[in-house]
Formats: sequence, structure tokens, C-alpha cells
Amino acid sequence: MLRSKLLLAAVSATILTAGCAPVVGQNGFQAIDARPTDIVAGTDTRETVLTKLGSPSTTSAFESDTIWYYVSQVTEKYTYNVARVTQRSVTEITFNDAGQVASVRTLGLADGETIAMNGRETPTRGRQLTILEQLLGNVARGQLPRTEEDVPGQRRPD
Repeated sequence: MLRSKLLLAAVSATILTAGCAPVVGQNGFQAIDARPTDIVAGTDTRETVLTKLGSPSTTSAFESDTIWYYVSQVTEKYTYNVARVTQRSVTEITFNDAGQVASVRTLGLADGETIAMNGRETPTRGRQLTILEQLLGNVARGQLPRTEEDVPGQRRPD
């Protein structure tokens, strides 16, 4: 009897401690053969960057040919908590007009900024409808009788 209680306590302690281990997720760009820090400014070109690193995670919105980004991050999630980013790496590769690498810059998690969301709403014109007005708004409105001028599939000018 005592032996089974000890066994049950050991098994439950093992299960409880296993639940405390984080689930680690790795997202984004993952370097296999070469790392983004291996890119040398002035010697590498767009083609060599593509062969070493592959296609970028994203490009610049306004200068898509001149700035490429390689983004990766590591997240940890404990049992019932929200996933938390523990490591982030953003490598920015800038090209000049000739297609050669002009600069390579690596940003980490500390370089990011937290942006506060704005809770204000954009005002809309008109009046607020109640639920009954929304549900029964078109009940009393009938359609006008059709005339010869109506073309099927087009809206009538009201």
C-alpha cells in the first residue's frame, strides 16, 4: 500500500514538472549553410546573397530592390500562458545601384519598439440604428412597379 502511494506520488510529480517545461518555437528565416553575418559589403551581389541565404523574408515597401530583410525569432510558451518572444534577429541588407551589397545591419530584440494601440474610434456620419431598426428596416418598404424604361440588372435612379 505504501509502495503504491509512493509510486503514485512520483508519477504525479513527474507529470507536474513536465508541464512546466516551455514549448520552444523557432519562426522565420533559418540559416542552414551560411549566416546573414557572412555577407560582406562591397564584394557580395544580389545573386551571391540569393545563393547563400535564399530569398529574403521581406523587402522594403518603397525600395524593394535595394533593401532586403531576413527575419527570425524564437518564442517560448508555458502551459497556459501566451507565447513570449525571447530572441529576435532582423538582418537588413542594403544594395547600391550596381547590385552590390552596400551595408549589412543586424538588429535584435532590444532594438525593437513597443507601439501602444490607440483605443479611439473613427466617427461615422449618420445616426445609430437600434437592433429592431436594423432587423425590420426594409419590411414596410415595397418595390415600385416596373416600367418599360427599366433595364434588367441595372439599378433604377431613385
